[in-house]
Amino acid sequence: MLRAIRFASIILVVLLGGVWATAWFARTPDESVADAFMRQLARLTGAEMPAAGGVQIAQGVSLGGPFTLVDQTGKTVTERDFAGRPLLIYFGFTYCPDVCPTELGTIAAALDTMGPAGEQVTPIFITIDPERDTPEAMADYVSRFHSRLVGLTGTPEQVAQAARAYRVYYAKVQPRDSTAYLMDHSSFIYFVGSDGRVRNLFRPDTTPEAIAAAVRAQLRAH
Repeated sequence: MLRAIRFASIILVVLLGGVWATAWFARTPDESVADAFMRQLARLTGAEMPAAGGVQIAQGVSLGGPFTLVDQTGKTVTERDFAGRPLLIYFGFTYCPDVCPTELGTIAAALDTMGPAGEQVTPIFITIDPERDTPEAMADYVSRFHSRLVGLTGTPEQVAQAARAYRVYYAKVQPRDSTAYLMDHSSFIYFVGSDGRVRNLFRPDTTPEAIAAAVRAQLRAH
C-alpha cells in the first residue's frame, strides 16, 4: 500500500512538473508563470480557470444575464446584441467625480496594452444614474475614453434589472452642502467571455497591465 502511494505521488509530481514546464514556454509576455500554470491546469482538467488578476468568483455564484437597455445612439439593445463577443463591463455614472473616470481610463489602457488582441474585446459602460444619463450624455461621455466604448442607459427599471444581474450595489446620496446628488455604488470591472459568462471580476485600482494579462489568458484558454 505504501509503495503504491509513493508511486502515485511520483506520477503526480512528474505530471505537475510537465504542466509547469508547458506553462513556462506557453505563457504570454505579460503573463506570470503561476497564471499560465493555472490556465494549463484548467485546460487539462476541464475546470474553471481561477480569476487571475482579479477576485475569485465563488463556485455556484452566477453573475450576468439578460438585459434590455439603450445605447448612446438611442438604439435599444439586449445581451443578444453582444453574443459571441468578449466584454469588459463597468457600472457607474457620468457625474462621478473620481472612481468612474479612473476605472474607464483603466479599461481603455488595458485594451491598448493588449494590442491587436484588445480589438476582440468590447468595452461597455452601464449607467446607474438613468435620470441624468441620457443617450446624448452617454455619447459625449464615452467618447472621452475610448473610440469603441459603448454607453448603455435606459429606464430606472431596466437599469435596476441589469444591476441585479451583475449584483451591483448603487444608491442615491444627497450631500448636505450641495443641491446636486451623487451615486454611491460598487466599483468592479467585469470580464465577460464570448459564452456570456463572467470570467473575471477586477477590484478598483487593478492596473491596466494586470487586466490585460488576465483577459489575454482567458482569450487563449477559451
